[in-house]
Amino acid sequence: MTTPAHWPLHERDALELVLALLRIPGRSREEGRIQTAIRAVLQEAGVPESCISNDAAHQQSGGGEVGNLIVKLPGTRRGPRRLMMAHVDTVPICVGADPVIDGDVIRSRNKTSGLGGDDRAGVAVCLTVIRELLRQNIPYPPLTLFFPVQEEIGLYGARYVSVNKLGRPAFGFNWDGSEPETVCIGATGDYAIEIEIHGHASHAGVHPELGVNATAIASLAIADLVQNGWHGLIRKGRHAGTSNVGVIRGGEATNVVTPHLSLRAEARSHDPVFRKKIVEAYRKAFDKAAKALKSEDGKRGRVEFSADLKYESFKMAVDAVPVRIAQAAIRSFGLTPDVCIGNGGLDANWMFAHGVPTVTLGCGQHAIHTVDETLRIADYLQACRIGMVLATAG
Repeated sequence: MTTPAHWPLHERDALELVLALLRIPGRSREEGRIQTAIRAVLQEAGVPESCISNDAAHQQSGGGEVGNLIVKLPGTRRGPRRLMMAHVDTVPICVGADPVIDGDVIRSRNKTSGLGGDDRAGVAVCLTVIRELLRQNIPYPPLTLFFPVQEEIGLYGARYVSVNKLGRPAFGFNWDGSEPETVCIGATGDYAIEIEIHGHASHAGVHPELGVNATAIASLAIADLVQNGWHGLIRKGRHAGTSNVGVIRGGEATNVVTPHLSLRAEARSHDPVFRKKIVEAYRKAFDKAAKALKSEDGKRGRVEFSADLKYESFKMAVDAVPVRIAQAAIRSFGLTPDVCIGNGGLDANWMFAHGVPTVTLGCGQHAIHTVDETLRIADYLQACRIGMVLATAG
């Protein structure tokens, strides 16, 4: 591997770009405006319109304004195609962001809004890199820029990407994190669990004994999971994972025995077999709870249970090509790479499943998904410099 070259970075332009992107709302399924802005930046930089396309990922995910934005560049020198990516959507709390520089960070002047550095900072890194390569006539191998939609609601853009449009990259780099020296080489897997509890309604004051309360069934099941160590942080011998009941909906009046309840939960683990055991523990707990309750006239409730794999876990070898390139690039700036495995889902989970081993790197985000979110300017600019090396290093 050749020693990375450090090309100059126009810091003011990089900073103005991320500020401009942060101002544009773009919650999941509403990414049309931010994609229009990205296209404008690319075309102004000299990227031909013929290199820019969208796929139909949003049609497979259940709707949305646009699919993924993909930019496929032929390169100016030979080498394996590499992918650079960052998701374009933000969480709802970031709608209304008013970015302002405050000392060494960027934050939202609107105190009720998050900033959206997750992941507009990553998008800005990718755009800054390609803008600098073209501006300075820096030689680069074939590159694919990938801007997925709907990451925040289930990694749907990466999951349903039209892989053939990516141009068969050999490996990739994904910007979606905090410290620029981070090298995330793996992440956990996650099942989405949907539970529908069907009880029986009755008047809660006149004849509660004739009803079967769906809320009571849910309460028994959740208590069972907690008491037996299958909710929250889960440790069973050498195996570990997490689970959570995050959404409960049902009931319309206090004088009616609740006839129906909908729950959404999740089960995570790096171990696919153990993750399925967590899901099965949920299934058994809710079935057991439904059988435990019976009305005075013999009626019981029932449970509909489904579990969908949101994304599979993955782990790359520390000597895999993109990991070695990422570490060399970080070291070239005098930093020590922090190789880690994440407990949250990343677009990289699906890229690995699609055959594109992808390292996830940091770009200055902190306190994401909150009104206290900030983007550390020095880290963001360092991520841009590292990105230029990753786009060009042999």
